[in-house]
Amino acid sequence: MTPTPHPQGPHAPLQEALRHAPRQPLPPGPHEHPRARRRQGPGLSLRRGLRQGLALWAAALLSGLAVAAPITLKDDRGHTVTLPDTPRRIVSLLPSLTETVCELGDCAKVVGVDRFSNYPARVQSLPKLGGLDDTSIESLVALKPDVVLLGVSARVIDRLEGLGLKVVALEPKSMTDVQRVLGKVGQILGRDDDARRLWNRIDGHIAQSAATLPPGARGLSVYYEVDAGPYGAGTVSFIGEILARLGARNIIPAELGPFPKLNPEFIVRADPQVIMVGQRNAPGLPQRPGWQSIRAVKNQRLCVWVPAESDVLVRPGPRMSEAAALMARCLRDAAAGPIAWPTAAFVAPPGGMR
Repeated sequence: MTPTPHPQGPHAPLQEALRHAPRQPLPPGPHEHPRARRRQGPGLSLRRGLRQGLALWAAALLSGLAVAAPITLKDDRGHTVTLPDTPRRIVSLLPSLTETVCELGDCAKVVGVDRFSNYPARVQSLPKLGGLDDTSIESLVALKPDVVLLGVSARVIDRLEGLGLKVVALEPKSMTDVQRVLGKVGQILGRDDDARRLWNRIDGHIAQSAATLPPGARGLSVYYEVDAGPYGAGTVSFIGEILARLGARNIIPAELGPFPKLNPEFIVRADPQVIMVGQRNAPGLPQRPGWQSIRAVKNQRLCVWVPAESDVLVRPGPRMSEAAALMARCLRDAAAGPIAWPTAAFVAPPGGMR
């Protein structure tokens, strides 16, 4: 960023410094005659003022240059991206990245988001640019962003870069990824220390949630369904890692990846004690073939998330500590007894409540 010219000309800072420079004569040296000091004093004072003014001007110039230093980082594609300066206009096409920018204090710089970014409330009034597969290129370009933040799987990356836009692709799937992405976004925003503090706070709150669980809520086998398909949250996903820190046993092994599509028979055979599922996918779940024999269904240990809770749980970002608290609550409830069916749309197994 080029330093802003002084309204009174390029030498105004120096002149201003000189105007306020001290004019008192220096005390006489041990061999200096007072009259000689008086004759030489004004010249010395002027030279000293010049030196001070130049020092102030140089410091201001160097400060401006420091702010304008380019930012270079490697994104999750392995591409090196260089930004000429800290961005002032940001487009975010991934909800977790939108939340991260806002949590780090730069929500006012976000000028456009994807259709799913709905938190915090102030982003709801921003232009919606579509999703990963149908981003409105024309609308995005019209916003003149300094940088576009999006997921690695977004189809528009090449087109945006072809138009000369700066694109940073970041897509966290594990807790280690989340910590790294927080650091990358902090680097982009010039808020490295804030990013480190945010991660420490998230990590500490997850530990606090784990500490609240009674022994009976630990060791329960859990199936977390992230979407119909069914797709589950595996052991190596950020959801699976939070569950592990809460003492739960994930039925999906690490070798299947973070969010695998599962054969429904696999879930029936795994026979989880607890099922966590979003409200959208809950209706009819007990009627899936063979699922009435699953312990979580028979004993009514299903935690059904309302949409706002699902948003918290599936976004690997600043609200992961809230996600841990929600999952801990589910495990406590499951350990305590049957969980009431949450909505009329949810169809209970034959016989209703047990």
